[in-house]
Amino acid sequence: MTRIPTTTAPYAATGVSALVRLAVLCVGPDGDVSYWNRGAEELFGHRWEGVFGRPAAGLLPHTAGRRPGERDALEVLAGLTRSAWAGALPTADRDGGLKDVLWWAYRITEPAGPSLLVIAADARPLRDNGPRLALGDRLLPYSADGTTARGAVSVAPRLAPAADPAHAGHLGARLGSVLPRVSPGRLDRIVRQIVSLGYPAVEIDGSLLLPVLPEEYGTTVGPPPARPAAGRSARAGRPPRTAPHPELLPGPRADTTAPEPAPAAASGPSLAPGNLLDEQLALLRETGAKVGTTLDLGATARELCAVTVPRFADFAAVLVVDQLFSDAEPPKEDLYGDTVVARRVAVAHTDTTPGPWAAALPEGELIPLPADSTPRLGEPLLVPVIDAALAHDVALDLGVPGLGPLLPERSLIVVPLTARGTVLGRMCFLRHPGRRPFDAKDAATAAEVAARGAVHLDNARLHRLESRAAATLQRSMMPTSPPRIPGVRIAHHYMPGDRQAQVGGDWFDAIQLPGGRVALIVGDVMGHGLLSAAVMGQFRTSVITMAALDLPPAQLLRHLDNLAHRLGAEHLATCVYAVYDPIHRTLTLANAGHIPPVLARHDGRSELLQIPEGAPIGVGGVPFETVEVPVPDGSWLVLCTDGLVEVRGQGIDAGLAALCSNVIEPQQTPEDVCEQILNRVHSDDRRDDVALLVANFQGIPPEDVVEWRLAMDGSEVRRARALTREQLALWGLQALSDLAELLVSELVTNALRVASHEVSLRLMRVGKLLVEVSDDDHNLPQLRRADADDEKGRGLALVSNLSRRWGTSRKAVGKVVWFELPLPV
Repeated sequence: MTRIPTTTAPYAATGVSALVRLAVLCVGPDGDVSYWNRGAEELFGHRWEGVFGRPAAGLLPHTAGRRPGERDALEVLAGLTRSAWAGALPTADRDGGLKDVLWWAYRITEPAGPSLLVIAADARPLRDNGPRLALGDRLLPYSADGTTARGAVSVAPRLAPAADPAHAGHLGARLGSVLPRVSPGRLDRIVRQIVSLGYPAVEIDGSLLLPVLPEEYGTTVGPPPARPAAGRSARAGRPPRTAPHPELLPGPRADTTAPEPAPAAASGPSLAPGNLLDEQLALLRETGAKVGTTLDLGATARELCAVTVPRFADFAAVLVVDQLFSDAEPPKEDLYGDTVVARRVAVAHTDTTPGPWAAALPEGELIPLPADSTPRLGEPLLVPVIDAALAHDVALDLGVPGLGPLLPERSLIVVPLTARGTVLGRMCFLRHPGRRPFDAKDAATAAEVAARGAVHLDNARLHRLESRAAATLQRSMMPTSPPRIPGVRIAHHYMPGDRQAQVGGDWFDAIQLPGGRVALIVGDVMGHGLLSAAVMGQFRTSVITMAALDLPPAQLLRHLDNLAHRLGAEHLATCVYAVYDPIHRTLTLANAGHIPPVLARHDGRSELLQIPEGAPIGVGGVPFETVEVPVPDGSWLVLCTDGLVEVRGQGIDAGLAALCSNVIEPQQTPEDVCEQILNRVHSDDRRDDVALLVANFQGIPPEDVVEWRLAMDGSEVRRARALTREQLALWGLQALSDLAELLVSELVTNALRVASHEVSLRLMRVGKLLVEVSDDDHNLPQLRRADADDEKGRGLALVSNLSRRWGTSRKAVGKVVWFELPLPV
């Protein structure tokens, strides 16, 4: 990640701007995505209907393979942006491809609270080809040369002040076209905040500073396209659709109008007619050999373009129906209705100056294709030579108005990409004027190439659907991010051994228990794939349920073993269950045939914990034993599955030794330790699942915890209120006294009513006020509705409505009822 500070340098020249394709998104005060424009769809791949109103966290991974608990790009931006921030940050798109993205982020003040407004751009085309430039109010376009003496252009995002108020208004008005569609007054306030915090700008090669304008203005700049002579149709001289122009007839019939072949130029091979058939057959053989080497959509589309350029055409592009390849559910209505949205996923051409092609046909662009366009999706098109007067209309029908100036005198073929009865998209080919125009035989060859390529594209689509389903299943059964629990910091990571299915039977968990304690679990179901994942889901759910009963570790494993026998003989797993008490600084563990945990002391020494190994869950007949270990503050616990430490040809001992030799520095975060262990111990040639959980024990200071035992007497309710008031005064939390006393009074009253021998009250100051009331009755209280004249049933209702969070949990003997109150700011 590269942070780019705000610059105070002046612009190169007022009126000169960089035209950039901008992605704009907004994260509301609640953390949900409230705006997602077309540019964001193109850059990141996610369609707006799949992200709008959903949490932004986890949407854009900071790396190609995001690890659970790792912050994503939007979370990083939110942390960096106090008022405004600009910088470069790599981000993975919908398909997992890593992109170098330029960011401009603003903290915008809104009536509902502060929102995060983010503007982003793909850095690759800017650095490869240089930005397109515009000059003056007319925004006349210029193409910047993408090559320098050192290679690619250096493009860095900046936040820069406007030259003067008029300049600020000029820039703000144009930027407003891609900002959220809100009322004019609200939009004006947003624009003024952006301009005051620093307008988005790019610095070219460290010297030239240019404000950024949406590239949409580049599609309307320059002189209008040439119009045909009078007497022709209103749409660029095209005759009515009832009598289509012969050069626009779909299918092979269009070759009847083809001119005589022109002499071949240097842009493509020159072939005698007798060699055409051999060349076409060779092209089809090469397509079969070189296309479909992976199950990645982008790679397959690029292979399909590469095999045809320059051998068959001077330009090739692959467009797919975006809905078929998106994360969103396919619509129930007709997918090919009034307008189909296609995405250009690959482009190849022979031009040595890619600027015009890259500007008019960027990869990733979304293209709406109206139902009445020619050709319709699924229909072929052959235009032997594109007349200059018709070039603009052909570009409009292809959904790319900016392509018009590049089409005159070129030859065009459009063929559908159809596989297994589904139209996946289309493929376009162009030949330059100096080369033999396409004819009917070329159209047939293009159709065959597209048909073979479409099968591989559909394979990639189906693989994507299966992988997404498997990943969704895995994510639904695994914790997404570590819980924030007082006295312990946690990080975890999961890596499936089956890279195709992306699922496995390893799991981990961190569960908060009464008394500030936390249960740490790592398990490994024997086997791989979907069956192991399904069994894992049953075991994990069972452990979470039994952990809520606050059972001792050995007793919990015994219940889990009994459950495995009832579920089936194939339900075998190893597991470690540990409970950390941050008040008493102890770790209580039991093992069911799992590899032993590693405890790293605060002085840097690491050791394998010597605990009875037990037998795997599902074997039966072997006892489980609980062991208690003291853990001073600063200690680290590393729990993992055998996939991390198994070394081919060396057994598991070598991996465990490497794990123990890993030195953990006190200043490291759990995320750092996770990454360090994976880099030093794990290797990519291993095929087993990996689950890794790292916990740093910090404890809760004794002065932040206080507990009292209450006598079985109704007068103890008054004493409980007084003790609460006095302790909150000692902590400087008098602002919470009235509310805390009220809720404590209700819970103690309920506990004294049902308890037999014991009631206790505990207060903890752990970044919040945590209050627990325990008794020896095992029946959990129920929240119920109280009528206006009821004298009972209001206590839990008060706790539920007045506390931030509350809950109940069973203990080994009895139960605990707790609530949380936020500390005053």
